[in-house]
Amino acid sequence: MSDGTDRRGLLKCMAWIGTGVVWTIAGGVPRSLPIEQAEAATLDDLLFAQISDSHIGFNKDANTDVPGTVKAGIDRIRALPKTPAFMLHTGDISHLSKPGEFDLADQLIGASRLQVFYVPGEHDVLVDNGASYLERYGKGSRGMGWYSFDYSGVHFVGLVNVADLRPGGMGRLGDEQLEWLERDLAGRSAEQPIVVFAHIPLWAVYPEWGWGTEDSAQALGYLKRFGSVTVLNGHIHQVMQKVEGNVTFHTAMSTAFPQPHPGEAASPGPLKVPPGQLRHLLGTTDVVLKGRTGTLAIVDQPLVGG
Repeated sequence: MSDGTDRRGLLKCMAWIGTGVVWTIAGGVPRSLPIEQAEAATLDDLLFAQISDSHIGFNKDANTDVPGTVKAGIDRIRALPKTPAFMLHTGDISHLSKPGEFDLADQLIGASRLQVFYVPGEHDVLVDNGASYLERYGKGSRGMGWYSFDYSGVHFVGLVNVADLRPGGMGRLGDEQLEWLERDLAGRSAEQPIVVFAHIPLWAVYPEWGWGTEDSAQALGYLKRFGSVTVLNGHIHQVMQKVEGNVTFHTAMSTAFPQPHPGEAASPGPLKVPPGQLRHLLGTTDVVLKGRTGTLAIVDQPLVGG
């Protein structure tokens, strides 16, 4: 691996797929928590949810009822003991960028009754250079849909790395967005917790499959001085984590279909599994901010089981 992670270490990370994963991060130092502690933490402080890779419109053997599994994910979020403040969607709302797919996605996700902050996946900008996506979800954003906001002392940054995909599928942020990011972070206290969310991972998960962002190093350079940085992504349809200094990277499960582990198939793509296993490999993510300490607990919840 180009970032120094060998295949054994990578597969060790992959062992977390389909289970509840919980970490607290204080000053960039991670420690694991029992699931029950994280569930108790959702009763206090800031709680928000993440959903990713809905792929509304997909209907193949890997999952012939995508609306049903998306609904199950939304139902799980609605059943939390405390209502999340909002929800992040880290891209691939639709499968083919069709108006009807976006309409159904809005109906299903809207049942959460939460404010939703979106960033696009590559499947959301397949037609009209992303104009349909921007019309629905990009109001007030810049460029192809990047923006930031503050909530409860945390600075959230939504980035777009699917507008200019490189050969092999590698994501790219581009100069304009990187210059905006540098300005956006300038002058902020290094003690302020930062949460970045984008579709394609901002670390080199598996470049051979395009699972990474080629110019992410510059963006991460702007984040180095902050004591607590969490980067949330989708795209690879499975849970992986990496901690690098003060930055914790976390990828989410899909609510549509799983993908193979890196290098364990000829190429990425929808992975068909026995029907009884599917909902164990799909899920949502809850994130809790404990007070104003910058400590974050990240909990991945499969649609069924644990």
